[in-house]
Amino acid sequence: MQPIKVETEKGHEIVQRVILSQIEDGSLQPGHKLPSVVDLSTSFGVGRSTIREAISALKAMGWIDVKHGGGTFVSKVLPTIQNSSRDPFEEAENIKEILEVRIWLESGSASLAAEHRNDADVARLQHIISLMQQAVELDDTQMSEQADIDFHLAIAAASHNELLNTLMSSLTSKLTETMGKTRQLWFFEDKSSNTLLLNEHRAISDAIIAQDHLLASKLMQAHLQKVEKVLKNNGRITKS
Repeated sequence: MQPIKVETEKGHEIVQRVILSQIEDGSLQPGHKLPSVVDLSTSFGVGRSTIREAISALKAMGWIDVKHGGGTFVSKVLPTIQNSSRDPFEEAENIKEILEVRIWLESGSASLAAEHRNDADVARLQHIISLMQQAVELDDTQMSEQADIDFHLAIAAASHNELLNTLMSSLTSKLTETMGKTRQLWFFEDKSSNTLLLNEHRAISDAIIAQDHLLASKLMQAHLQKVEKVLKNNGRITKS
């Protein structure tokens, strides 16, 4: 008999589940202000980073809003209520088409970037990863999404293939339009946080810097296929 692997729930997943259940059962009402990270950390008996990861995931899925300098609040309009702006599966077919192009284009882009990147490309990638880190620490969604877009465009530039770079640049408006949706779906599939998303980007960057073109391509493909997978698993696009 094959051994059965039992997954142990992580700290931030437990915190996320408890807060979500409190929102769903009405203990936390829309617009209600949550305790501070410090207070939540004490209440749950976990580190502040664990609380931040849980908050980031709930925010990405539309359950809470974070007002910088003002605190963390339960979203006034919850995802369970019919509200297209909160539905992570809205425009699934549109996202699917963009993903299909991106998977093939960007996996090749990452491979070429690993082969042709120069010192300036390395510095740019490292700078963007630094900005992503800052965005995680500040829990700044807008900054994080912009850094995400810049990251993918920087990889295309590092390929030093003018046509490929032009093709990626032409997708900029589409990337901007769908980045928020694809990030929500990424969190939905991975049940994780901005920290793990940052780690995926860092791994791709490291592979490019190390000039490992096979690994860079593989990591990029897996990164983008995660969103496509959740759409298929939830019946929002036809499985091929």
